[in-house]
Amino acid sequence: MGRARRDPGLAVGPVNAADLAGWIRHAATLVSADAERLTRLDAAIGDGDHGLNLDRGFTAAVEAVDALPGDAPPSKVLIAAGRAIVSKTGGASGPLYGTALRRAGKAVADLPDVDAAALGAALTAALEGVQELGQAAEGDKTMVDALIPAVAAYEAALAGGADLTSCARAAADGAAQGAEATVPLQARKGRASYLGARSTGHMDPGASSTALILRALADVTVEG
Repeated sequence: MGRARRDPGLAVGPVNAADLAGWIRHAATLVSADAERLTRLDAAIGDGDHGLNLDRGFTAAVEAVDALPGDAPPSKVLIAAGRAIVSKTGGASGPLYGTALRRAGKAVADLPDVDAAALGAALTAALEGVQELGQAAEGDKTMVDALIPAVAAYEAALAGGADLTSCARAAADGAAQGAEATVPLQARKGRASYLGARSTGHMDPGASSTALILRALADVTVEG
């Protein structure tokens, strides 16, 4: 039996499996709507297929999440989405985004509800997984340049006593700022690095899509 759908904007405190499934669905919607722009960004410094690949991957992730039993815990939602993205997303982005979601899922274990601290730990685990797989550091002009400030902003908000909603919004803002900051950078990883100085002046597509996905997370954690 498929999981009951929930619209974005319903989770205010701790998030449960249905809320995280809503995140995957909302991220898929945002990625699909922005696929052409993401592909244009990638065409400037990469293979020119990032938006299309990620759209296909998140479509598969939604199908995987919808196929889960109704009592599946949050960890299973994230892991199922991650596996589907790895399976269906072409290029380097599939393993990276899939690893991020699977690591996040493992971080929340079998918790029935994910509070602000647990979600922060999941985002940290996602970042660590991406860095381990891609061997990218801040400033290399990759998705890590959006993830690092996102996690830092989330942790800072959490340390200041913010609730999950505020922490998620801080992460989304941090990711957006990080993505913008990739424009003047010269790529040091991936296909874009082959362009050398010509990679400057363009936003990294992976950082841009990361910001989009974290915006989707913030959207589903605000009161509707």
